[in-house]
Amino acid sequence: MSSHRTYSFLGPAGTFTEAALDQVPEARGQARKPVNNVTEGLLEVLDGRSHAAMIAIENSIEGGVSTTQDALATLPGLQIVGEYMVNVDFVLVTAPGNSLGDVPVIAAHPVAYAQCQIWLNAHLPQHTHVPAASNASAAIGILDGSLPAQAAITAPGVTKHHHLEVVAEHIGDTANALTRFVLVTRTTVPPPPTGADKTSLIVELPEERPGALQDLLEQFSSRGINLSLLESRPIGDRFGRYRFVIDADGHIHDERMADALLGIRRFSPRVVYLGSYPRADQHVVHYPERYADEVFVEARDWLRGRLTGKPDIA
Repeated sequence: MSSHRTYSFLGPAGTFTEAALDQVPEARGQARKPVNNVTEGLLEVLDGRSHAAMIAIENSIEGGVSTTQDALATLPGLQIVGEYMVNVDFVLVTAPGNSLGDVPVIAAHPVAYAQCQIWLNAHLPQHTHVPAASNASAAIGILDGSLPAQAAITAPGVTKHHHLEVVAEHIGDTANALTRFVLVTRTTVPPPPTGADKTSLIVELPEERPGALQDLLEQFSSRGINLSLLESRPIGDRFGRYRFVIDADGHIHDERMADALLGIRRFSPRVVYLGSYPRADQHVVHYPERYADEVFVEARDWLRGRLTGKPDIA
């Protein structure tokens, strides 16, 4: 069987998404396929044209990427198998021969543009903005004339692929900003637990009533599980209906996590299990002893003994 694989990423070459894909050891030397948006990348995976897709899911400034969250909620058969962090460092580029003074219009992806407002207002207060599908496509657009702009906000890596001049560096509003990316495949067996893992879910509330969200959160808190992400997204069928995007510390193979997932499945009309996978920061998750796996196993064994009539030995 051939080991050849194709990996989709938000293109063209030189995007932050490709920088995230560079971190995947098994993707090195394999084919890469640039796509125009998150949904296209995920459909490539579902249709078997790509083995996996690298997509942005969260930014340390803007929070969750809503288009990614909504796509994962509505496209069944996908699973996250890894996460990767990329430092978001923006530069302003122009075609060769231009300068900062020749820039009335700037092309940029809307998320990138929103993260450079302080620098732009200080250095180019009269500029206007033209949206682009990606940071790299913004740069290409000023070269080939497909975008009516003289400069582009982009990732530094784009200059490796295109003849552009950097007229300003480090123009982001926040130093050390990060974007979190996830590698998505078709549904598969979760990677084995490492002790430094994360489990991602999308959960719908059963009904709009007081305490419904608290009931959901108690499935985790009563088992000592920390949530590193909790965001709401409208389901869209009517007002007042929301799904919650959740990242929980731990792995589905952990007894406490498995127990919490069973509770959520009984509680929620729809649960999308997005995967259990190693954390990018490799931070080992520690729990108090009362939430250790052995405690859950012993409790189930105790109950099984009561059901089968075995004596309860102190």
